[in-house]
Amino acid sequence: MTTTTLAVLVPLLPFLGAVAGLLLGRTVPGLVRPLAVLPTLAALVIAVMVAARHGGGADIDSATELTPTGSVPIELALHIDGFAALVAVLVGVVASCVQIYSTGYLRDDPRYPSYAALVSLFTSAMLLVVYSGDLMVLLVGWEIMGICSYFLVGHYWETPEARAASLKAFLVTKLGDVPFLIGLFALAVDAGSFRITTVLATVAGGGLDHPTLIALLLLAGVAGKSAQFPLHTWLPDAMAGPTPVSALIHAATMVAAGVYFVARLLPVFAASSAALVVLAVMAAVTMAGSALAALAQDDIKRVLAYSTIGQLGYLTGALAVGDRGAAVFHLLSHGAFKALLFLGAGVIIHAAGTNSLAAMSRMKGLRDRVPDAFWTMTVALLALAAIPPFSGFFSKEAVLGAAEHAATGHSETAPTAAGWIVLIAGLLTALLTAAYATRLWLLAFNGKGPEAPHHGPQPLTMTAVLWVLAVPSLAFGLTVGVLPDWFDGHSLAPTLTTSVLGTGLALVGGLVTYGAWRHTTALAARHPMGAVAADAGADGGLVEAEAIASHAPVYGDVAAAHDPADPGRLLLGPLHRHAAVGFHLDAVYAALFVRPVQAAARLVRFLDREVVDTYVRGAGTAPRWLGAAVRRAQTGNVQTYLSALLAGTVVLAVAAVLVATAGA
Repeated sequence: MTTTTLAVLVPLLPFLGAVAGLLLGRTVPGLVRPLAVLPTLAALVIAVMVAARHGGGADIDSATELTPTGSVPIELALHIDGFAALVAVLVGVVASCVQIYSTGYLRDDPRYPSYAALVSLFTSAMLLVVYSGDLMVLLVGWEIMGICSYFLVGHYWETPEARAASLKAFLVTKLGDVPFLIGLFALAVDAGSFRITTVLATVAGGGLDHPTLIALLLLAGVAGKSAQFPLHTWLPDAMAGPTPVSALIHAATMVAAGVYFVARLLPVFAASSAALVVLAVMAAVTMAGSALAALAQDDIKRVLAYSTIGQLGYLTGALAVGDRGAAVFHLLSHGAFKALLFLGAGVIIHAAGTNSLAAMSRMKGLRDRVPDAFWTMTVALLALAAIPPFSGFFSKEAVLGAAEHAATGHSETAPTAAGWIVLIAGLLTALLTAAYATRLWLLAFNGKGPEAPHHGPQPLTMTAVLWVLAVPSLAFGLTVGVLPDWFDGHSLAPTLTTSVLGTGLALVGGLVTYGAWRHTTALAARHPMGAVAADAGADGGLVEAEAIASHAPVYGDVAAAHDPADPGRLLLGPLHRHAAVGFHLDAVYAALFVRPVQAAARLVRFLDREVVDTYVRGAGTAPRWLGAAVRRAQTGNVQTYLSALLAGTVVLAVAAVLVATAGA
């Protein structure tokens, strides 16, 4: 079987599994789990075979015209380079783990058949994006993922939070997709084709007429899909969906699609220095802002959500300095340890039998009750904090090294300003990342909250998956010497300066957070209620608790939201209440967009009911009144008719005489 045929099967098998699951899931329940797991596992095996045949060698290209358009052709094309081959393996690994994990996590869910089918469709769409060699075919997968995220985030549609989160995710990403689509059309017009290879050849020959405009339009879609500032607000709210869905979205699909798109078309963005600077600023604001927000969250899944936003900021930062090898390296590394973190959080939530335990202020005794989650999440958090020798250290240092390379003027494409912006923001975020990772570990596994109910041991399908993902989280960094052959040939090895600075700042962040936790724990032990009251009065804590509750109802009461042993409150000080609600960006959007649209809708409703409907009602009322008058004249009395006829004759005769007299 040819490599091209194998590559076609990779997205096709999960798609067929999704169709079969939707058709047979409810009529033949015994087939639901095999149809969910086996096609995805088969796609993973074939993706590994495709990657092995590619072997970091020549790109694989194949195309056939999909339909004649009369202008720019649309082709069913494959373009598999080293990036595509490895990212497809990542998608297959994470999707397979999520499907296996979900058989235990959602074993009693009555909507599991549709859930499993949608996860398979989600996986198929992402694999289509990864392998596609035509931008319009890529757009199909891009939009299918948006639809799947809407349904999966809203899986628990009985709750208002899930309904609102799914709608918000759909609308915010569509807001970015509109300029994205315009940018694709503009790019195709300049290049004369939607084929990625043709577009890249056009860019290399300087054939783009509007590189800055095209790049900025495309970045709008990337910001929405990959949750980058200012279109990132949907991702923390999307935690209302099932935890395995969060793992899939954050680690290998949806949010990875935008970054992967920029990596694949990086020469288009590199053709405009202004676009790279904009991308660098977007990455810097995203990194630092999301890390501060993560340090203030109480819900473990929202901490991880803001963490994902920040790590994606590292990826876009690497792209802004022109190093897509470092970006994809961190994408692969992050996919492993972030999937592990979310699935570990799912084990914690499942152990309590309620989503309310997602609030870290309510956690106690979990270290001994869920040992698999404790040890594997410890590995993942060390990787997230970029502590050597875990995988996150090597991939994050590749990003910082690329930023230093650009900042010192050694990059051929990236502006020096972009390099400095990414480097400074990346180092600051390294400090903050270690701080919130340490805080999560301390509060989740060493918390002093109330004892939560225990619902017995976790299914083997859930705990085994954690150990599978722990392996790449620990050892993937060892591939740093091999990956350049699969990418652009640039070295990904850590550099001395950024390694010392990044690791040093990470250690400082972790140690300072540990010290703050010891201090707040001792304070809470001496004055439990007084510490809460003091914290609440220091920075408007009651207002903050209400704001947090409005965004994440699982937090519970005010006392839980004001955990006095939370080091994040001490470290952030007055900034805490702003960071806890995402720096009020949702309120800004409400003021700028939501309220004006609602006011316009009320005005339209008023005009429709009071103005337009008045004319419509009048058009019907006037003939009705005329008909009533005529009906009254039809009495059936012959004498009345004759009298009316005589009166009319007299009136006409008088009128004729008056006219004749006036004429004379």
